[in-house]
Amino acid sequence: MKDMSETAVGEARLKALWQRGLDFLGCEHAILGGAMTWVSERNLVSAISNAGGFGVVACGGMTPDLLAAEIDATRAMTDKPFGVNLITLHPDLDNLIDVCREQEVSHMVLAGGLPSGPSIAKIKDFGAKLTCFAPMLSLAKKLVRSGVDALVIEGTEAGGHIGPVATSVLAQEILPIVKDVPVFIAGGIGRGDAIGAYLEMGASGVQLGTRFVVAEECIAHPKFKKAFIRGKARDAVASTQIDPKFNVIPVRALKNDATTDFMITQREAIEGYNNGSMLQDEAQMKIEHFWGGALRRAVQDGDVETGSVMAGQSVGMVKREEPAADIINELVQQAVEHLNH
Repeated sequence: MKDMSETAVGEARLKALWQRGLDFLGCEHAILGGAMTWVSERNLVSAISNAGGFGVVACGGMTPDLLAAEIDATRAMTDKPFGVNLITLHPDLDNLIDVCREQEVSHMVLAGGLPSGPSIAKIKDFGAKLTCFAPMLSLAKKLVRSGVDALVIEGTEAGGHIGPVATSVLAQEILPIVKDVPVFIAGGIGRGDAIGAYLEMGASGVQLGTRFVVAEECIAHPKFKKAFIRGKARDAVASTQIDPKFNVIPVRALKNDATTDFMITQREAIEGYNNGSMLQDEAQMKIEHFWGGALRRAVQDGDVETGSVMAGQSVGMVKREEPAADIINELVQQAVEHLNH
């Protein structure tokens, strides 16, 4: 009886701590699936939502027609809530927002840069709940003032494009200050006891990407998944910027030939600019386009040598391929056990 009562206490604490996140998302567990280009599509998104979490479609470089089709396909696989992630730098952002309006998308996430006022207004105008990323306290405050409904604070431990500050530091800076909207924590989360700890600090929920790459429902190539299962935390390294004239948003991925190739690409672009064969904008685009193609090769073709195996430092806690529901249930159970103490 003691074990049952302890579990009930932990479950009650968990529900109370992330109730604000549950109310915002409309799901059973306030665990968002990180939107990963080429990975977070209908199969994984619907599996996460069906398991009680909150799946998020990664639009990435999709055209409006492709995004509409992906939303339709996801709805055919789940009747649970899910969201759509758009990149603020997408050249067709306005039309993508129009698609979300037409599809009556309930939750949207803007990522990849500070969203414009018109974009925020356009999304709020049709009633969608808008979440944005805040890599620093000043930006978190600005986004809240701009009318954003929720924040994700993502630390440098995360996979893909990252900021410079650790998740644990961001949580300490932002959670005691930002109270007006739900705040979700992301970056380096691999276990449920960490989820419980962040909830105790004031978070409304969490976002995980790396753990869900090895979900059975994820369509990533088997070699891509095996690289995650074999990977250690120290293998997930951030790319570096060579020349201050050419901005590089660091990308965290498993170290392989692509890590070296990116440095070569930067040098070629810089040399092209210096010798006059490329304009600065052309050289910048050459650098920025590297990761998109490299990621697709890794995810879809299984090229884990020269492709980009974007992974967070929590990759060391990825042990096996299993259903998304099992991943979520394990995380929830670990959080309950943490909150029992």
